[in-house]
Amino acid sequence: MSDKPVYIEKQYLGREFIPLTIRLVLAMSCFAAYLFTEGNARNGDLLIVVGFAIIIISIIMGFLLHFRTRVQNKSIMLDGLWTTRLVKIDLNSIVKAEKGTYSRYLFNNPVYNLHTRGTIRFYAGGKDAIHLTDRDGLVYIIGSQHANELLRAILSEMRR
Repeated sequence: MSDKPVYIEKQYLGREFIPLTIRLVLAMSCFAAYLFTEGNARNGDLLIVVGFAIIIISIIMGFLLHFRTRVQNKSIMLDGLWTTRLVKIDLNSIVKAEKGTYSRYLFNNPVYNLHTRGTIRFYAGGKDAIHLTDRDGLVYIIGSQHANELLRAILSEMRR
């Protein structure tokens, strides 16, 4: 067995299109409200500070790693931010792997190791996901920006 991963993907918190657009619209509305305040009062100065704070937070979030997906040694390893634990999914216990959509909703919150109704979800952005079903009927849903490559790597590791 080699220690070199077959597939690596990093997903970042602040790079999803819709939440980024919402944050930028909020910042622009703060700047627009500043222009319409009379005499640039103290409240107007607060609007400028809030607008720039939103932009700075958006830039920082673009570099914050939410989680990393690795496929190696017949397993999928997901590790996330600071205090999250490494999740290792053994591919020997997986009976079905398929590509699908993550959710039917337009807005989805980033999640890491969320257990709900017999599924475990991992998601940062995108609309595609890999659905893995194990022998016990537990479903793992792993959101991915490159779902086809992830599925190909999982299937190749399962065959080895």
